[in-house]
Amino acid sequence: MKRQCIKIPKKKGESARRVLLDFEILDNSLKIGSDETFLYLPLSREPLSHELADLPAEAELAEFDFEAQEKKPTPGDLLGFNPAYELIGDIALLEDQDLDSQKASRIAEALLLTQPNIKTVVKALSPVIGEFRVREFEVIAGEPRTETVHREYGCRYKVDLSKAYFTPRLSTERSRILSWVKEGDTVVDMFAGVGPYSILLAKSNKPSKVVAIDKNPDAVHYLKENISLNSAKNIEAIEGDAREEAERFAGTAAHVIMNLPHNAYEFLDSAVLLTKPAGIIHYYGITPEDDLFESSVELIRKAAEKAGRKIEILERRVVRSYAPHQYNICIEARII
Repeated sequence: MKRQCIKIPKKKGESARRVLLDFEILDNSLKIGSDETFLYLPLSREPLSHELADLPAEAELAEFDFEAQEKKPTPGDLLGFNPAYELIGDIALLEDQDLDSQKASRIAEALLLTQPNIKTVVKALSPVIGEFRVREFEVIAGEPRTETVHREYGCRYKVDLSKAYFTPRLSTERSRILSWVKEGDTVVDMFAGVGPYSILLAKSNKPSKVVAIDKNPDAVHYLKENISLNSAKNIEAIEGDAREEAERFAGTAAHVIMNLPHNAYEFLDSAVLLTKPAGIIHYYGITPEDDLFESSVELIRKAAEKAGRKIEILERRVVRSYAPHQYNICIEARII
């Protein structure tokens, strides 16, 4: 099957393969191709510019007709059904809180047997709760821990799932926000968590400054560790309330990220205060299917009018399904 790949001289093949593995973009379902001179390393997705920059200078994007790897047993083969789980680093998270212990143990055993990258299986015991957005977990099998390192778009995020919120489901969304940011912009991430938006933006070297704020001291601890882990230079981590910090950075932000979908509307006044003229708010919400955007747009409009400003809606989109008849949405609003 024809797939996009990295074409690399054989003598540089191993170093290129390691880079792709580190970025988790080597497609292990296909056999690496070769001819007399080159290796062809299959890609699972389009590489970002900074990922290409880390490859040997001889590397180039190409296409190649690959052979599939021999199929290995899957969890579904052992269980008779495909279990639902979320993979964060080397921890598999079973999110169904109603899953009985016997079924959870069967799933955990199948995952550990067939997925060598999974070291721990945990089950969620609660939804995301409290002002620090944390959950309770039970370790079902494997190593008894809730701390891991998750890799995404060439960045590494250390996180303890019981102390700070993190989801890999927004990885594409984080990359999309990166496409909005221009050289020299200042970005304020009002609810930064362990840094998945802020660090990706900072590592791109596009913004002149990223201000990453969170109220959860454990999240900020990991945020600072992740800044160091990723050698991100142009980022400031702040433990504090986004409302109070908005006073310090008023009128400076070309982009304000509001990834607190259940409660972001409570902070719209502060987000408007942060934006410079023509700055953009990236507003996230959880909305019903019969009112996906209009009520949220009106909330943004009212917050802008309160400050004597107007809005221009640049984009509105459904990010993902959240619950039956409810959706996680994002609205890009320019504050004029």
